[in-house]
Amino acid sequence: MKVLILCTANSARSQMGEGLLRHLAGDKVEVYSAGAKPSTVNPFAVRAMQNRGIDISGQRSEHLAQYLETEFDYVITVCDQAADACPHFPGPAQRIHWSFPDPAAVDGDDSLILASFEAVRDGLEEKLRDWIKTVL
Repeated sequence: MKVLILCTANSARSQMGEGLLRHLAGDKVEVYSAGAKPSTVNPFAVRAMQNRGIDISGQRSEHLAQYLETEFDYVITVCDQAADACPHFPGPAQRIHWSFPDPAAVDGDDSLILASFEAVRDGLEEKLRDWIKTVL
């Protein structure tokens, strides 16, 4: 099964989703992430995932255009902007949308920002665990 996880910048939500799904599903799923306006993987996303025991430090932010010819079984959008901008992908590509707030938009000290990333991580993990039960 091939899954693409999308958010606008491919810096936090989709990156954490990619790492979580890879961790939870193992070799049963090929998982990718991308964004309409890719940037870099947010260091707080890396820290939040490290705190969960998952290393995403080697992941890279990618543009969704590189996947437009790829057939996916599922395309999961994790922010409203990505859901609105999501292009059509060839093949079965069943679309799923889960709206998560942007943890990078939180102002405050490092502990408050990290807590927002961890809250989104935990929400993503819960959604992914429930979804995996229905498809694997």
